[in-house]
Amino acid sequence: MAKLKIKKGDKVMVLTGRDKGKTGEVLKALPRESRVVVQGINVVKRHTRPTTTSAGGIVEKEASIHVSNVAFIDPKNEKPTRIGFRMLEDGKKVRVARRSGEVID
Repeated sequence: MAKLKIKKGDKVMVLTGRDKGKTGEVLKALPRESRVVVQGINVVKRHTRPTTTSAGGIVEKEASIHVSNVAFIDPKNEKPTRIGFRMLEDGKKVRVARRSGEVID
């Protein structure tokens, strides 16, 4: 189980697959599977049976995508970048965009 550099709430761009080039916000991070769920990306149709709480029918929802297929979007220039880590003077460890050197957290 690897530690993910991408967290919930991050803006990411899809690098490969059917939704290549699209951007969205990370809704859920699944570190055990090294996957993330991105808003509006990898949308699949699920046929659900009606229950007491939901009506059922064909429901569209986002499926997870492997974390290697998405890249964090640099807040400075809106381009995909890798993420690094840096220690601040006060000893706090923060995420850093490799492209611009901008502190993310």
